[in-house]
Amino acid sequence: MRFTDMAIKNLKPTDKKCYLREANGFTIRVMPSGVKTWLFVYTFDGKRKEMNLGQYPHVSLADARTKFNQAYDLHKNGKDPADIDRQKKEARRKAPTVAELVDEYIKKHAKVSKKSWEADERLLNKEIVPLWGKRKAQDITKRDATLLLESIIERGAPGMSNQVLKITRKMFNFAVERDILQHSPFTAVKALAPNNSRDRTLSESEIKTLWESMNSAAMSDEIRRALKLVLVTAQRPGEVAGMHTCEIDGKWWTIPAERSKNGKEHRVFLSDLAQLIITDSIENAKTTRENAEIRNAKEMKRAVLLTPEGQEYTGYIFPCSRRFEGESKGRVKAPEAPIDSHALPVAVRRNLVWPLTDKKGKPLYDKEGKPATENRLGVEKFTPHDLRRSAATFMAGMGFMDEVIDAVLNHVKQGIIRTYNRHGYDKEKQQALEAWERKLTSIITGEKAKVIPITRANNNE
Repeated sequence: MRFTDMAIKNLKPTDKKCYLREANGFTIRVMPSGVKTWLFVYTFDGKRKEMNLGQYPHVSLADARTKFNQAYDLHKNGKDPADIDRQKKEARRKAPTVAELVDEYIKKHAKVSKKSWEADERLLNKEIVPLWGKRKAQDITKRDATLLLESIIERGAPGMSNQVLKITRKMFNFAVERDILQHSPFTAVKALAPNNSRDRTLSESEIKTLWESMNSAAMSDEIRRALKLVLVTAQRPGEVAGMHTCEIDGKWWTIPAERSKNGKEHRVFLSDLAQLIITDSIENAKTTRENAEIRNAKEMKRAVLLTPEGQEYTGYIFPCSRRFEGESKGRVKAPEAPIDSHALPVAVRRNLVWPLTDKKGKPLYDKEGKPATENRLGVEKFTPHDLRRSAATFMAGMGFMDEVIDAVLNHVKQGIIRTYNRHGYDKEKQQALEAWERKLTSIITGEKAKVIPITRANNNE
């Protein structure tokens, strides 16, 4: 007989299960309960076998016939279709979920080859795992990728949409390179938001306002001083946040290669203002460490182990205060560590849009019913990296050559100069940072300082 939709629909159950066969083993089984199941009944190695093709009506006649034809072709070629089907199901069962792929990417790629691996991990765990974590990585489609990026833009974060595309595409490419996946759903997916160039610099009035407002802003002393040091030294926020006393020798701070973005050791001249900030930070870190030791000793009922009198503090200049927490009540004292570089932009963002509350701590709302906020920093939106750019811009305005400013910023030399110019620019970096300190001091205090402009050398000289 030739199966038809109407014939299959009208099949009635009997007291016993019955089989109806079309041809070449294409069969439907009807149980006394009325359950109808598509089968491919065949013989392999002298044994009768039944391959389940799905239940009717969830699997239509057309779909069942397609599955049968595929299985029948395998059987004609001397293969056991049921065994191959089981292998596919087992492979799918063992196929990684997106959450598992994230974990493997972080452990085997990001941690190995990226200094910013923690930022990758934070982004993936926030944006990807909650949405796709339980799904099989091989099931993610290009449409899924596009909808993800669109949803991030719709919530008002176009920049984050582009960052998610960059990191997630890298993760799926890693999976293809490792033969975890056959293809990446991010292939040919383009950024949906414009990549705006970062050109925000703060004016003199903004710098003065910010310097003063940070003293009363809702941020820790470590973050406050770190932000100021970014502006004073023109160094990367992450490199400043991780500063350690072992990196400082007199008026020079050497950022080791393993901590610098470009993997090159970098010497930074420390002006008087930079040294003042560092000295205050060290005193604060030393006091915090000692107070934590006294508290821990009291909780654990042991002797207090303080740094001997006269011995210099050794450790992170901007330590994470949580690392000093007590050992009692089930808490384990964690190794000392610097503040997370991510804490700097978070602190800035929160203070730019600080929620207002009444005396009882309840949120206040504006006339439109939105949460009322205030800008506690007194300047337009900016990021910690903009402080570094602002310092570089002022140095350029004072006449320092691009080569000197690039040396201050630890930018990689470009072109032929990268191969032949091995000059360290220490003298020039010192001149630029000292000139910037004088200018910055005049901005902060409102008093005129002697800022000597550096003119570009004339080619005829």
